[in-house]
Amino acid sequence: MTLINILIFATLILAYRIILRQRGRGWFLLGLSVLAVFWLQPPLPIRGLDFWLPLTTLGLSVLGWTITTPPENRAGRENWITAALLVTLVLLIAATRYLSLTGLVTPSRPPQLLLVAAILLVLALAGGLLARLTRPAAAGLTAFLVILILVFLALKIPQLAEQLSAGFRSWAGQDVARASAIDIRWLGFSYVVFRLMATLRDRQTGRLPGMSLRDYLTYLIFFPALTAGPIDRPERFLKDLQGDRPPGAAEYLTGGRRLVVGLFKKFVVADALALLALSGANADQIQSPLWLWLAVIAYAGLIYFDFSGYTDIAIGLARWLGIALPENFNHPYLKPNLTQFWNNWHMTLTQWFRAYFFNPLTRALRGGKHPLGAVGVIFITQVSTFLMIGLWHGGTLNFILWGLWHGLGLFIQNRYSDWAKPRLAALDAHPRVRRLTTVAGTVLTFFFVALGWVWFALPTTGQALQVITRLFGG
Repeated sequence: MTLINILIFATLILAYRIILRQRGRGWFLLGLSVLAVFWLQPPLPIRGLDFWLPLTTLGLSVLGWTITTPPENRAGRENWITAALLVTLVLLIAATRYLSLTGLVTPSRPPQLLLVAAILLVLALAGGLLARLTRPAAAGLTAFLVILILVFLALKIPQLAEQLSAGFRSWAGQDVARASAIDIRWLGFSYVVFRLMATLRDRQTGRLPGMSLRDYLTYLIFFPALTAGPIDRPERFLKDLQGDRPPGAAEYLTGGRRLVVGLFKKFVVADALALLALSGANADQIQSPLWLWLAVIAYAGLIYFDFSGYTDIAIGLARWLGIALPENFNHPYLKPNLTQFWNNWHMTLTQWFRAYFFNPLTRALRGGKHPLGAVGVIFITQVSTFLMIGLWHGGTLNFILWGLWHGLGLFIQNRYSDWAKPRLAALDAHPRVRRLTTVAGTVLTFFFVALGWVWFALPTTGQALQVITRLFGG
């Protein structure tokens, strides 16, 4: 989100609170979130795609609700009103094509209104048929999970994304030769998919609470957390969403403070560090190892202040709406080892992977007729989990190597901790030495993480390896 986006959202929230107070809160959140899906979508070079991708987000969200909700809970009056509101908002957004309002809601001119209406009609008929014929069965839930994963991989792996772009360009009558992997920038898709997958897995395990279509959509596309999280759990978000107590003075003060801190982090500190931070453009120009280290450290600061600043903004705006989004950062660079770093960096992402990947994989490896030993389980689960986290960020070799960097680092730290635990216990009688080892661990962890960001900052593996070599005088 840009600064203008954030200020407009804040103004709308405060205006709603002053004028309507708590009335119609659920509809206000849904309506503003639907508009945000289109409004925040960046412009794309493929004609019409910056309209169709947000519409697909809404379609996938409705489909997720349909296949996770029992048939007896689908036909309530509120659900029909929600569906009607959704269709009305999409048609109104498409109608801005004829009002010369390009950029007000969508980044480019929307497609023809009749085409949009026809597609909505087809989707409505298909959705109604699906609702009549399906129940939350294991096969349907698994099939939808597989589809989401395949689409996710198609967008994250550059070669596949380029082929997808070529297909869209051909469909739009544009030059296929200009297709690029960066043509398809789908706003918030990674976070929406992870929330969708959470509801699918929770339905499979019987943990998903009953949700109306309105509440389900609001959970998936809640506008403060749409573009960069945090990733909330369905049951926790639903508890706040269905609460009817309006925020008091304390919530407004807390939310306002978080909003101001987030704006300062993101638009002052992060933007200043961006002038010094390591990038593909300046990596080959910096000759001195000292200045290269400063660029790496600046990038470590940039990625923290940018991301945690956005989290503060999201939490602050949500507080004004009576939603307490989970924390995502807790001073991660001040932690004395890599395990504690990952327990405090992008916490909702690591908690998601722990709940839906790490723990099930651990149980599978420890169970069965031939269970693995503890060391083997730790190695496989930690390395594979961080390979998945790397792929979540992008399907390039650099992100895979970054995942291996942290997965292997966590395994080595785990083995070292087991070896060092009885030896470090003896230092309890020497608090100064104990503090010194903690400081040393914190510094070592920071530089290990900062070196790992080299894979993040640079576009190619060769350039990243050259930078790492030059950092140590090579």
